[in-house]
Amino acid sequence: MKNHKIKGGSYISQKELAEALKVNFPSVFSDGKIDPEKLKLALGEDYQLANEHYGLSWAGKSSCFEEIQKGTTATLKSNEEESVDFDKTGNAFIEGDNLEVLKVLQRSYYGKIKCIYIDPPYNTGNDFIYNDNFRKTRKEELEDSGELDENGDLTRADGLSANRKDSNGHFHSDWLNMMYPRLFLARNLLKQDGVIFVSIDDNEVHNLRMIMNEIFGEENFVAQIIWEKKFSPQNDAKYLSDNHDYVLLYCKNKENWKPNLLPRTDENNKRYSNPDNDSRGSWASSDLTVKRVTPKDIYPIKTPNGREALPPKGRSWSMSLNKFNDLVRDNRIWFGKSGGNMPRIKTFLSENSDGIVSTTIWKHKEVGHNQEAKQELKKLFEDVATFDTPKPVRLIKKIIFLSTNKEDIILDFFAGSGPTAQAVMEQNAEDNGNRKWICVQLPEKCNEKSEAFKAGYKNIAEIAKERIRRASKKIKEETENKVDLGFKTFKLDKSNFKIWQGKFKDGKNLFSALDDFIDNLETGSTQKNILYELILKSGLDLDILIQEKDFKGPVSAEATSGKEKYYNLGDGKLIIYLGDKISKEMGEFFQNLKPEKIICLERAFQNNDELKANILLQAEQEDIDFKVI
Repeated sequence: MKNHKIKGGSYISQKELAEALKVNFPSVFSDGKIDPEKLKLALGEDYQLANEHYGLSWAGKSSCFEEIQKGTTATLKSNEEESVDFDKTGNAFIEGDNLEVLKVLQRSYYGKIKCIYIDPPYNTGNDFIYNDNFRKTRKEELEDSGELDENGDLTRADGLSANRKDSNGHFHSDWLNMMYPRLFLARNLLKQDGVIFVSIDDNEVHNLRMIMNEIFGEENFVAQIIWEKKFSPQNDAKYLSDNHDYVLLYCKNKENWKPNLLPRTDENNKRYSNPDNDSRGSWASSDLTVKRVTPKDIYPIKTPNGREALPPKGRSWSMSLNKFNDLVRDNRIWFGKSGGNMPRIKTFLSENSDGIVSTTIWKHKEVGHNQEAKQELKKLFEDVATFDTPKPVRLIKKIIFLSTNKEDIILDFFAGSGPTAQAVMEQNAEDNGNRKWICVQLPEKCNEKSEAFKAGYKNIAEIAKERIRRASKKIKEETENKVDLGFKTFKLDKSNFKIWQGKFKDGKNLFSALDDFIDNLETGSTQKNILYELILKSGLDLDILIQEKDFKGPVSAEATSGKEKYYNLGDGKLIIYLGDKISKEMGEFFQNLKPEKIICLERAFQNNDELKANILLQAEQEDIDFKVI
């Protein structure tokens, strides 16, 4: 048997434990202190929230933690026909409920995502939300919201339900119940220097700030960015023309994240000039005072024309007298052309050329607006309006530029029409990057009266996939850089393995179930789908290098039965054999490859317990983890 290794670290003290909790579970803190009620919920205990000290409570919040703790047996099944360059790409489009998908991705992508961008339903009272009401069955919820036809049949089989202010007493609660588990699970996927951007409007921005403070920690809030979504006033507005939305920005750990500087533009450089012909080139001047009263930094300065200057009341010079004199000698202080102005400090363009810090107001001229987003999508679809509320690609490209480097992974689990995938591919084409994207979208049904439905698109996921294909083709035609413009398509589905239910009325049903589990694979399971389920459950990425081989050498054209075929993953770190029969020779062959892990199906041993025991023992002696599924 393998030895259990004793950890070399010392026991974590209470202070260290509290710090570890704050890093990994900021949601259990309230006013800087551990909240026992929240801690019990986070650990999955059966506990109902009592009165909160400070924070946001709503109907169903306790059940959010139950949902977070609830596992899933679901998997992702590949669809090569709907993909582009399936065997070469590192990008992935996943069709299915994003809550379940986030659970499926936990093992493989925990702590690996650098940037998450989402554009969730804004809860305007006119849109649909994901049906995660924990107090009712889906049918009950749809009955309450009027989403049944006159025969009592469900009209929203895609899992969405209306959330209307005038007919729902839990209007805000239902939206929060949808968002909380998803954001909680999304935080798990972020790297320690990872960030999340969330688009939102005035309907729920206040509630979203509260739950994100709880999940990510108030100390990890960075900004509530204002995005100018319209380029002109809306004159038919009842009160004021709402020309902006928000993008909330939080970090996994703000101390670990440093945003990239934006490239300088001609507009940024206009303020630089060289009126005194300084040999160091163009410069701009800035205030030399600060808003504080520090007596030692309040001293008279004699200007070149003899005037005496002092800081305004309530302010001090930003530096000591000695430092000021050093800057004068270096010709870095400007007193104006007349020599009698208040002193200002010079900043040279040559010393400030790396870039500029982003502001919290994003104008439509730099990141696009709603109309631009609709037009760029219509252009891709030959003037067909396939989606009502897309985001401009330039907006998401700015997010990607600010927050990622060339090898990072970007996740969008409310993918909509797919602008995030397009933005990542365009950014890669511009800077020759190798960023990967993962997009998740529910197959939300298109309205039968919509242009999209009339054009042949039955759901939003179909629109997104087609958009990405068309954008990929367009980018390929326009760039010389060889970047990844493909994507693997996956669909959320039940496991390829039979799930043991564990509840039986009598012995007859029990024995029937045992007979059924002699072969634990579901009918119709393909090797490719089993392979990807094992990849995910082994904690490996969807873009892992997969080599299909035969245990006697490369796969031959005749090896179509799959009985001797195996998969070499991650340059030999993992061997997966999904054939119907394994032999002693095959076991030795796999072990001689020196992988870290080998996986095969129980059926491969064909009830030969002696062979199974020998192969497992030999693998253990070679320090190879041999798993039998």
